[in-house]
Amino acid sequence: MKKYIHIETGSYRSKDQSGRIFPIIKDYQKFTGKKGGFVTVDTSEMDGYEGLEKVRINIPDLASIKIVPEADFIRFKDEVNEVDKLDSTDLNTKTESEEKAIARIQARFEILNEMVEAVATSKVRAMIVSGPPGIGKSYGVETTLEKFSTFDDIAGSKRKFEVVKGAMSAIGLYKKLYDHQDSGHVVCFDDCDAILYDDLALNLLKAALDTGRKRYLHWNTESNALRNEGVPNSFEFSGGVIFITNVKFDNVKSKKLRNHLEALQSRCHYLDLTIDSMRDRMLRIKQICGAGMLEVYKMPADIQKELVTFIFDNKQYLREISLRMVLKIADLWKMAPDRYKELATQTCMKAERGLYRGKTDGTSDSSQYR
Repeated sequence: MKKYIHIETGSYRSKDQSGRIFPIIKDYQKFTGKKGGFVTVDTSEMDGYEGLEKVRINIPDLASIKIVPEADFIRFKDEVNEVDKLDSTDLNTKTESEEKAIARIQARFEILNEMVEAVATSKVRAMIVSGPPGIGKSYGVETTLEKFSTFDDIAGSKRKFEVVKGAMSAIGLYKKLYDHQDSGHVVCFDDCDAILYDDLALNLLKAALDTGRKRYLHWNTESNALRNEGVPNSFEFSGGVIFITNVKFDNVKSKKLRNHLEALQSRCHYLDLTIDSMRDRMLRIKQICGAGMLEVYKMPADIQKELVTFIFDNKQYLREISLRMVLKIADLWKMAPDRYKELATQTCMKAERGLYRGKTDGTSDSSQYR
C-alpha cells in the first residue's frame, strides 16, 4: 500500500522542500558519518525534478517528516501544478517589459471604467464583467459609480446607483429592478451568481437587458410580497444594469446554461477580465497598490513594496493571489507592524507551509515586482 509523507523540513539539491508532499519509495535512512539522512520519494507526477521519477530528499531527522493521507497528496499536487501552469504562462510574456505589461493590464481596466461610466450616463444599457475573484472588478465598478453619486450625496437625495451583493432570488431581482426602473438609475449585481442558475431569474434578467426600444418586465404569478410592498405585476424598465461575476462564460459546460449565457451576452456588452499568468496577477497587485489602494493604511512606500515582495515569494503557499490577500496582510501590518509576516504565515497560508521561510538577506526572487 502506497504511503505519503509531508516534508516538515528538507531540501533537494539545496532547494527547500518544506511543506511538500510525496509518495514515499524508501523509508528514512541515516547518512554515514554525519548528521541527518534522507528519504527516497516518487516525483513522477511532479514538475521541477529534471524529469526524474524518484529523488532523495535530505532531512535533519525522522521527526522532519510525517505520514499523511492520499487525499492530502492529491490536493497538494493539483495546487502545485496550477502554480506551475501559471508560471509557464509567464514564459510566453518574458520578453515583455514590466512597464508594457502594466500598461496592457491597466488598459483593460480603464475600458471597464469607461464602460461603467457609459452605463451610469445611460449611453449603454447594460454590461457583464467576468473574471476571477480578487483582481479588482468590484473595486473599479464601485469607484466609478461613487463618482456619479457625489451630487446625490450633497443634495441629500436617494442615490441612483446601488450595488447588490450575495444571494438573490428571482422575486428579489424583480423588486430590485423595479426600485431602479427609471432612466439614469443603475443597479449592479456583484457576486450574485445564483441568478445564473435560476431559469426564472435569468428570464427576468434577459428582459431587463433586452435590446428593444422599450423593456417590460412581468411577474405573472400571485405574490403577497409584491402586493404588500406596492410592486406592480409589470413595469417598464429604463435603468441600467451591471452584472459582475466570477463565472467565465466561455468555459461553461452545461449546454442549457451556456445557451442562457449566450442570450445574455447577445443583449449587452461583455468584458472578460481574466488574468491568466502569475506575473500578470502580481503586476495587477503592484499597479493597484501604486494607485493608492493602501493609502488608508498610511503605509510607507518601502513597506508597500516589501508586502508585495512577501506575497510573490510565498505565492505557492498563500491561499490566493489577489487584491483581497493584499488587504488581509495590510490589516495584519496595521495590527502588528513588526510581526505581520509571521501572522500572515499562520492566517493566510495553507497549513502545510509551516514556519515562515521568507528571505531576510535583502534579496528576493521577486525583484522584478519592486
